[in-house]
Amino acid sequence: MEGRRQTVQRQLILEGLRELNIHATAEQVFEYVNEHAPSIGKATVYRNLRQMSEDGEILSIGTLTGSMHYDHNCHLHYHCICENCLRIFDVEGDFSEIGEKVQGADGFDIKECVVSFKGICWDCKDVDGNSA
Repeated sequence: MEGRRQTVQRQLILEGLRELNIHATAEQVFEYVNEHAPSIGKATVYRNLRQMSEDGEILSIGTLTGSMHYDHNCHLHYHCICENCLRIFDVEGDFSEIGEKVQGADGFDIKECVVSFKGICWDCKDVDGNSA
């Protein structure tokens, strides 16, 4: 993040991610920012999300449900995605040994390891009567 100023846009984006607290899509972040500062355009929000992710200020957790999702929580953790309601939940833990095994197996130079678990969350199991 060296060289980048903490602009009003960046502050609002980070505030939006924290307030929404739902692993928001870029569109959801834009809606939050637009509510608080209508003069900030969609391209500005999307560009800042990309830059903040590249700088490690936020996490880009991929297109888990068809849209890019972002997380303000940058400490080591993983995600569970409910295939029914599409909510994303944090999972604490350290699964770094997966990357170490891959790198150790063939010398592949790993830049990033994204681990996500897909299934049915407890709320959807209760509603639908599904079982694990």
